[in-house]
Amino acid sequence: MATQADVRLISLSLPAAEPIPGRFAFGVPNKGKLKAFVWVWMERVTPKKPRVPNHGVIAARVADLAERARLLSASPAKFFTEPHYEGFPAVLVRLDAVTVSELRKILNAAWRCLAPAEQLTSARRSRCLPRRGRRHSRSSGRRD
Repeated sequence: MATQADVRLISLSLPAAEPIPGRFAFGVPNKGKLKAFVWVWMERVTPKKPRVPNHGVIAARVADLAERARLLSASPAKFFTEPHYEGFPAVLVRLDAVTVSELRKILNAAWRCLAPAEQLTSARRSRCLPRRGRRHSRSSGRRD
């Protein structure tokens, strides 16, 4: 079972990641802005009332809507969504349903979605993170 302390520890271990002031969220600087890759779920408990933090659930960025759909169908006990996230590349993760090892993979993938290219290259060089897969370079037609 993972906890918010695990989310904090793992998130801050990622290159250039930092806490986002004023809420339980972590981001990475990209194009001059701090982009959140993980944050606490703000749940609508009472209709027409403000959302409140649900500390047992985080929202994590995913690569695209296809990846989101894959996760949702593969592990509904761990991942879910709500109408607020319709069409947005993120999943809601029940912390009590994932291990710390699974959480590490989720947060690494979320970080990769928003990290600038130089951070991804640096992380690969320092062996912080595994390669995500080979990509074709658009400019030269070569494989990386």
